Amino acid sequence: MSFMGKPLLYSYWRSSCAWRVRIALNLKEIPYEIKPISLVKAGGEQHFNEFRDVNPMEQVPALQIDGHTLVESLNIMHYLEETRPQRPLMPQDVHKRAKVREICEVIASGIQPLQNLTVLIYVGEDKKKEWAQHWINRGLRAVEKLLSSSAGKYCVGDEITLADCCLVPQVFNARRFQVDLRPFPITLRIDRELENHPAFRAAHPSCQPDCPPEVGK
Repeated sequence: MSFMGKPLLYSYWRSSCAWRVRIALNLKEIPYEIKPISLVKAGGEQHFNEFRDVNPMEQVPALQIDGHTLVESLNIMHYLEETRPQRPLMPQDVHKRAKVREICEVIASGIQPLQNLTVLIYVGEDKKKEWAQHWINRGLRAVEKLLSSSAGKYCVGDEITLADCCLVPQVFNARRFQVDLRPFPITLRIDRELENHPAFRAAHPSCQPDCPPEVGK
């Protein structure tokens, strides 16, 4: 398969969904460019007509690659896995592959959507922290239970997978909303294992071109 040009990732520095994709691109050593989309400036650039043409759901990430525009983080990561199988992020074993997808889905479908910006705005300033803490706690209890039977050095065995790409941004969000992570020792151990990995460090919000100066590099 031939590939055309450098992929362009529409991203927001603190978006956990865009962060997952950045990690996967880095792990696969795929050079890419970032097009920052502010989710807060001018009411949110994701709602501008120009970006709505890129992603009708008005969300990041979106990835322009191989002459196509792809949306939804898990879909993008699976496309990368299928088209760039070198440096695999899915195990060969069928059961382990299912476990990776399971953990990804719990995070991407069962936690993140309930604590994303659109939902928190709807919930309101007074309730958003309590709301986010409730759903993150509920989801991480499930993740911790799944990890108790699947984890090795990382989420599923001893090789980094797409599940790890999803886990690390979610732990960041848990800390952001001041969730007590002590009940989740396996989750914390894996997060610590990966925090200084070059691909994960380069994808961190503080290292993004649109990270606000006050947050620091």
